[in-house]
Amino acid sequence: MTKTTTTASAPVLGVRALNRATLDRQLLLRRAPLQAKAAVEHLVGLQAQNVKPPYYALAARLDGFAPERLSELMAGREVVRIVTLRSTIHTHTADDCLTLRPLVQGARERELNQFRKGLDGVDLDRLTALVRDLVEAGPRTMTQLRAALGAEWPDADPQALGLAARCRLPLVQVTPRGLWDRSGQVALTTAEHWLGRSTGASPGLAEGDDPTALEATVLRYLAAFGPASVRDMQTWAGLTRLRPVFERLRPRLVTFRDDGGTELFDLPDAPRPDPDTPAPPRFLPEFDNLLLSHADRARVVPERYRGRNAQGNLAHRTLLVDGFLAGLWKPEGDTLVVEPFGRLTRAQRQDVTAEAERMLAVLHPGASYDIRFGTVVGR
Repeated sequence: MTKTTTTASAPVLGVRALNRATLDRQLLLRRAPLQAKAAVEHLVGLQAQNVKPPYYALAARLDGFAPERLSELMAGREVVRIVTLRSTIHTHTADDCLTLRPLVQGARERELNQFRKGLDGVDLDRLTALVRDLVEAGPRTMTQLRAALGAEWPDADPQALGLAARCRLPLVQVTPRGLWDRSGQVALTTAEHWLGRSTGASPGLAEGDDPTALEATVLRYLAAFGPASVRDMQTWAGLTRLRPVFERLRPRLVTFRDDGGTELFDLPDAPRPDPDTPAPPRFLPEFDNLLLSHADRARVVPERYRGRNAQGNLAHRTLLVDGFLAGLWKPEGDTLVVEPFGRLTRAQRQDVTAEAERMLAVLHPGASYDIRFGTVVGR
């Protein structure tokens, strides 16, 4: 049977079916009784461009979560903040930091090609060795690194020099950066130095050099974000040419089609709930991976709201109602303002208010907050 025939005969999963399956994998249909570290591992990391998003992400997903638990893991070097997927900062477990960073090293090398003009005359191997010596002697800020590198290559672009350091080495943000209510400025050292273990990464490592690790990562991606297409995973990881990896795994997977005919892969025993399964409201942080990890985001973002949760590189905190993007939210002093995109029913407003109260009690116990519904955000 040809691949085309197989795809055409695969069962169709509509938008709501994909929505409920993904929410279930993302721990958003019901709160999971997991510890913070287990949740970070299951989700293959949390987007962490800013300090607070990982805390909001876990508050929405875990039963019994307290922000101090994630801070303790960071302080204990069991989870770290590092640039990995899509060249963005993620909070990963120490183990994932050491395995995922090498898988995306090739992408970080390609990223450097965009700044070659600013690195004219720079010996990247020498730069790598110099940066490693500097940050392993003591954590350095990016300003300090750019100054030291600029002294070596005064004609190079300082921003490009800093980017080269970040791309060539697995640099983690050391604590207190990332701690709840105690975060400091960004200071960097190598993952190996911070964790006392090697990543196995080397400059120039090509994607696919470790097929076993790539296959394991595909399976983990499907467990957290599936069912999904090859392009979906490539979007999540910021990688290319993953089709051969999926083809090697095909005998171990099941396939479906979406409404547009795109082939979707999944784990045979992964949950795929009834499309009518209730989905409670959830408050998610800016840049939550739920909204960034598929090429086709229709399973979470209705077409009429596409692009409404971000402006350029600025993303907004998002509200889910019935499992789909339904509005934005923001703190304003001692008030949490909810801005829906459309009219909510009385029951939905009550459920959203109850969820807001629960989130605030988890993240700000003992504090007094008002919850206000702002003007409906227009089209």
